[in-house]
Amino acid sequence: MHTSLQNSQLSTPKKQGITNTLAWVFAVCSGLSVANIYYAQPLLDSIAQEFDLSTGVIGIVITVTQICYALGLLLLVPLGDLIHRRKLIIVQMSLSAAALLGAGTAASHSVLFTALAAVGLFAVITQTFVAYAAHLSAESERGAIVGRVTSGIVIGILLARTVAGVMNDWLGWRSVYLLSASLTLISVVVLIRMLPRQSFSQPWLSYLQLLRSTLRLYAELRILRIRGLLAMFIFAAFSILWTSIVLPLSAPPLSLSHTSIGALGFAGIAGALAAASAGKQADRGYGQRTTGISLVILVLSWACIGLLHTSLWFLIVGIILLDLAVQAVHVTNQSMIYRVSPEAQSRLTASYMIFYSIGSAAGSIASTQVYARAGWAGVCWLGAGVSAIALLVWLVDRKSDHFA
Repeated sequence: MHTSLQNSQLSTPKKQGITNTLAWVFAVCSGLSVANIYYAQPLLDSIAQEFDLSTGVIGIVITVTQICYALGLLLLVPLGDLIHRRKLIIVQMSLSAAALLGAGTAASHSVLFTALAAVGLFAVITQTFVAYAAHLSAESERGAIVGRVTSGIVIGILLARTVAGVMNDWLGWRSVYLLSASLTLISVVVLIRMLPRQSFSQPWLSYLQLLRSTLRLYAELRILRIRGLLAMFIFAAFSILWTSIVLPLSAPPLSLSHTSIGALGFAGIAGALAAASAGKQADRGYGQRTTGISLVILVLSWACIGLLHTSLWFLIVGIILLDLAVQAVHVTNQSMIYRVSPEAQSRLTASYMIFYSIGSAAGSIASTQVYARAGWAGVCWLGAGVSAIALLVWLVDRKSDHFA
């Protein structure tokens, strides 16, 4: 065990286990929470029109939300190793509901921006759910449980834009946040009744020591660095696709509606659900093999995606393959790093997901820039190149004992 983790002396109370029902509740709550940071994307035009904002100003909504989400990964997620996770989840979900209510009733754009910043900050509760599910699970089923909860997160991401777009057309943009606030409050009630009441001994560790320990994990755990790099590249590829896909689909000759484009998220769900089996493979010791196969699939998926203008069926197949591969590697990554230091699962989650945040942001920025200069073909070559780099990282490091 590494020195800093030994010094933490974090409590590891006796497991009560996690039932299938509670695992599904975690998956649903995680999906609802992460969706909150993606609702704004199809709502920007409506928000800008109501508050009379320019395109440049309204874009701050997405930037602020993503920045606060990244801050939450560093500042809030590690608290799961310091504070009883039951209390932490209930408090953060309640604060998230309040922030969503503030966004849905905002009377000015400054209030709206502040509320959405809080929404992004508290959306990291999804990662606390993942760490808590891993903590409650027996080692033999940890990968499968993490896979189930993570599938809920991916489905929440993929459906957020579709739900927001449809509700915006029917009831206006405010209805999206008011509905989410209501569902979050219902989730709080359910969680109060279902979360296990485990004993918890306050560790001899200050908050600043906790944050330093989180950052120190990068230097101490090679598997975290490698799996973090893989996360950065696969989520960059994920963002490259989903950030720019609307551009060729909405332009001639396809000229699809936003509702039709949003429906492509259902193709991604098929991949996300299928990838849940990756966690079971990791539990059986096949994490290395699963990673390699998935990364090859990720590279090949871009060949189908690149044929978008030939047939939309090629695009749908490519989306399924890409989301399957990304989800499989992501679940395998988490299963493998949690095995290293069970007492530091929240800090490991935070450290790992920071790579995810960097990859997602970089992929989004690069995707739109490349599309403006080289069109959809350029985007596909970019996505394939990033995916190939991830495969290369795996190939170079595949024989390491730390990466087996």
